[in-house]
Amino acid sequence: MSKGLPKRSKNYSEWYNELVKRADLAENSAVRGCMVIKPYGYSIWEKMQRALDDMFKETGHTNAYFPLFVPKSLFEAEEKNAEGFAKECAVVTHYRLKSNPDKPGSLMVDPEAKLEEELVVRPTSEAIIWSTYKNWIQSYRDLPILINQWANVVRWEMRTRMFLRTAEFLWQEGHTAHASSEEALTETKQMLDVYATFAEEFMAVPVVKGFKSANERFAGAEETMCIEAMMQDGKALQAGTSHFLGQNFAKAFDVKFQSKEGKLEHVWGTSWGVSTRLMGALIMAHSDDNGLVLPPKLAPIHVVIVPIYKGEEDLSAIKETIQPIIKELKSYGISVKFDDSDANRPGWKFAEYELKGVPVRMAIGMRDLQNGVIEVARRDTLSKETRPIEGIAVYVKDLLNEIQESIYQKALNFRKENSFEINTWQEFEEQIEKGGFLHCHWDGTSETEEKIKELTKATIRCIPLDTKEEEGKCILTGKPSSKRVIFARAY
Repeated sequence: MSKGLPKRSKNYSEWYNELVKRADLAENSAVRGCMVIKPYGYSIWEKMQRALDDMFKETGHTNAYFPLFVPKSLFEAEEKNAEGFAKECAVVTHYRLKSNPDKPGSLMVDPEAKLEEELVVRPTSEAIIWSTYKNWIQSYRDLPILINQWANVVRWEMRTRMFLRTAEFLWQEGHTAHASSEEALTETKQMLDVYATFAEEFMAVPVVKGFKSANERFAGAEETMCIEAMMQDGKALQAGTSHFLGQNFAKAFDVKFQSKEGKLEHVWGTSWGVSTRLMGALIMAHSDDNGLVLPPKLAPIHVVIVPIYKGEEDLSAIKETIQPIIKELKSYGISVKFDDSDANRPGWKFAEYELKGVPVRMAIGMRDLQNGVIEVARRDTLSKETRPIEGIAVYVKDLLNEIQESIYQKALNFRKENSFEINTWQEFEEQIEKGGFLHCHWDGTSETEEKIKELTKATIRCIPLDTKEEEGKCILTGKPSSKRVIFARAY
């Protein structure tokens, strides 16, 4: 129930953690740093998966699966990638346990079962996939390879928060191989556009598309593109990345192809991914002090109907009227729950479905039935109205579309209100404490970026694709700059 849910304005972090638990999305597990995604939370993730998977396949990609374990020698073949992930790797050193002779009933690692080579539990799959591509690619006729996999990965995190940062998480990772840099760059941009479309049209979260700075670039990539979203506390959240790998992994694993001209050349690569971190973005971008606010396109239940009755005779009469409406709603692809359980009173049910973010709630009692009306409540605005039963299914279908657009527009307005052009260091220091996206000039050096991070905990979220060329001075050093970048504190 939503009773006692912390207020966002008082403790945003506590509000988020409590909401994840009380809305039945996830809970901490017996494994430190890992979470259990509960059925309601997983059903939202499934809808995300389904939509993204369709979009991937529409752009020519197919799904495959690669091993969870990566031999250490393969992992360290691309030095920048290995170095970038080294501190987050879980490593398998033995392949067997045995009974502990000193502690009856307990187990110990069998020292005789040490692996000849350690296995890294994948933090990302470039190494195992590119070592496989070496066997698949000989000629330009074998290209492009457009593969995606849905998988879990492990990145050993010390400070965890459900969905946002856990030791194990779910994601998809695309890995493609191409005959030219132009083709690989086109792929990188195309998949960034796919992510942006998904975020805005399904999640109702507006995003900024841009390039990462060298400091924030994926280890082993020549260029990293990203989508950045703003949460309600003014912090940024990286919602997806698409990497142009150049020929780095092809050279590391000696993946070559014979070109049309008969020359032997290294392949060009990309990788791109989003994860269950999108669940965190969905929660933090839209929800309120009463609970979840879900955009209809990702809501497990679009409409809940709560009958208000005193006995079986009343319930039967209500059902007789409601069943054709449910059938019509389902014919439009709308998921409906008719909650006639007698375990809880209507008021409790209203609060529960509000907490879980069901977009539309309908309630009907005997007096409503006699008057030919039904109460319709919107989760996003918490408003309600009485509508004629006649034509209610079409009305609700249109209302769900309106809610989807309204949620997006509210988030977009919030971002606009919390985006600022900053021209001096004093302005920067003052505004960063309040949050938001700070559009600033930067001298382009990693040293300045690191110093700003050290002083304020703010990072360059991206160099926007649509940023305009303009002469200016770096907010910290005063050195010349030709364009603005976005600084923010981030999750």
